[in-house]
Amino acid sequence: EMGGRRIAFLTRHGGEHTVPPHLVNYRANITALKEVGVKKIIATAAVGSLNTDMKPGDLVILDQFIDFTKGRPLTFFEGGSRGVVHTDMTTPYCPELSRQLKKYGEMPGVKVHPQGVYICTEGPRFETPAEIKMYGMLGGDLVGMTNVPEVVLAREKGICYAATAIVTNFAAGISPTPLSHQEVVEAMETSVAHVRDLLKSSISGLPRDYECPCCPSQHD
Repeated sequence: EMGGRRIAFLTRHGGEHTVPPHLVNYRANITALKEVGVKKIIATAAVGSLNTDMKPGDLVILDQFIDFTKGRPLTFFEGGSRGVVHTDMTTPYCPELSRQLKKYGEMPGVKVHPQGVYICTEGPRFETPAEIKMYGMLGGDLVGMTNVPEVVLAREKGICYAATAIVTNFAAGISPTPLSHQEVVEAMETSVAHVRDLLKSSISGLPRDYECPCCPSQHD
């Protein structure tokens, strides 16, 4: 339990962080959460920043994404007897869950940005400076490797989904030093307490009965 609410906790990369982002079975993860009764997902993601206002250590509540993945299964709807389904993603992230994260985001010693555009790349390599420059021109604020197709699959399953991004570093070409996985891990470790507090407060304050555009008439 957290904040008086029953929760399910799932690690995308496995308990020992052995599954790279391009090989995560996102469909299985979302299906498992649906089958155990999850109605709302608050995800976290480590990101590099393209926006100099979003600095390492900051948290960002995502409101849009741009998909640059290449080889991942992106949908539960692949034709056949189900026919063709086009899922609306005008508002990719649940407004009510995001509102809760913004409401409880003001904490001493950490800056929380109320919105940000997430660029999802295939990984597992880091991006080139040229790619980062292009992503910035397209309106991206942050770059990561996991939020797509997760956010899309949650919508297809009728699960409200919001995400808090933890800025671990400036992206390639912006960072003054070469990027490393260890840098990301160390930055995440310093932010764990802030993220835990934010999640606990948001979950505790979440209304038990509400309607939103992504998942109407959700009930615990």
